[in-house]
Amino acid sequence: MTLTDTHTHLYSKAFDKDRDEVIQNALQQNIKRFFIPAIDSETTHAMYALEKAYPENMFLMMGLHPTSVQPDTYHKELQHVENQFKERQFYAVGEIGIDLYWDKNTLGIQQEAFHRQIELAKAYQLPIVIHCREAFDEVFEVLEQHKGDDLYGIFHCFTGTYEQALQAISCNMHLGIGGVVTFKNGKIDQFLNQIDLKHIVLETDSPYLTPKPFRGKRNESAYLTYIAEKISELYNLTLEQIAEITTANSKKVFGI
Repeated sequence: MTLTDTHTHLYSKAFDKDRDEVIQNALQQNIKRFFIPAIDSETTHAMYALEKAYPENMFLMMGLHPTSVQPDTYHKELQHVENQFKERQFYAVGEIGIDLYWDKNTLGIQQEAFHRQIELAKAYQLPIVIHCREAFDEVFEVLEQHKGDDLYGIFHCFTGTYEQALQAISCNMHLGIGGVVTFKNGKIDQFLNQIDLKHIVLETDSPYLTPKPFRGKRNESAYLTYIAEKISELYNLTLEQIAEITTANSKKVFGI
């Protein structure tokens, strides 16, 4: 059995004291594939170091996170992203998107960065990994403009409605399901089993969004098993079946 964490920030400073232990714990839980999203240029070196330490398990993305899209620096940051793609291989453009939780004033430049990085993904024939927080309408507005066979990827940390799930799927997006599915107020557990499992991938977003029973503490990739167990409960399938299907889905998205 192989589980895949399609979104984990294992390079985060939150793991500086015990990163190897955290990764070994996950490997022992049959979580053997880790897809690593970028934030901005300040995280690039740490991502590369992580890949070097675990070359068989870590698969890197490159992109500019919407909360890092700032007026004075975003042009330089986007250039950094484009330069990295010229130098080496990545498995997705991510995480990219729109976040209106922290700053609504940057919506215009967030949209510009999102458009530009979608075009980059198309140029390299890669998936995108979308960050969306309090911005479903704005994200879908951008996606609809780029809709086509060459646009595909993952709607990371999906927390929307059933209708929004169908809209994401219509844009060739898989739904990244994480700790929120275990929350009492998460709501997605109320309709998720109406979505064909072929559209679902698993993720932790560690060190964030820790599932029950560890909610409120630092998240880690080993906790993907709690998310997978919840999914197996919702779909009335075994954990092994969930692992097999969702890992196959991740291979379809990332090409590896």
